[in-house]
Amino acid sequence: MSGRVAVLGAGKVGTVLARLSVAAGRPTAIAGSGDPAALGMIVDVLAPGAVPMTGADAARSADIVVVAVPLARLSSVPTAALKGRIVVDAMNYWPPVDGTLAAFEGATRSSSEIVREVLGAEHLVKSFNHMGYHELDAWALPPGDPQRRALAVAGDDPAVVQVAAELVDAMGFDPLALHPLSAGRVLQPGSSDIFGANLTRAELLSTLDALGAAPATARP
Repeated sequence: MSGRVAVLGAGKVGTVLARLSVAAGRPTAIAGSGDPAALGMIVDVLAPGAVPMTGADAARSADIVVVAVPLARLSSVPTAALKGRIVVDAMNYWPPVDGTLAAFEGATRSSSEIVREVLGAEHLVKSFNHMGYHELDAWALPPGDPQRRALAVAGDDPAVVQVAAELVDAMGFDPLALHPLSAGRVLQPGSSDIFGANLTRAELLSTLDALGAAPATARP
């Protein structure tokens, strides 16, 4: 796998993730909600090196597709183009932004399980969602740096989680694998102290242990 990345969503989170992907040496496409030509100036400033495309073209060009759109616009994601791709759900359910969405409001399943069902994405993992875009931008550090922060990667298939974890590592964060995908519920807003805490690997492991979660701790 060549590690080509597509970021669907050209907002604050999407442009940061695209910039980190380019910095990691990954060929990176980015798609917004409109004409790719209109993204040119934004991308030149916020994610230089990323290639603006339509969502469908970006997804088809990639091995890993990071979905970072507001959940209220989840239906805009080109589901057919995701077939065979590893999909990273970087989204959170925010009623003040998204409005109340019946599929997610009061759900007993994790939001990523619902996203996987809506998108029909068999190879879906959850990551990049429990740090804010400012922190993602500020805390990308090389391996071994004692200040490096950790990002969980939740998924059902260990091989798929491994590929996503390698991207997380390349982008400047210590990946920590969680199995299965439903375990990603602890990464959601309001579900635990993990969301927004910006933890080191040791701190994230300790927090997960206190929650009774059982991470698969192998590094990529």
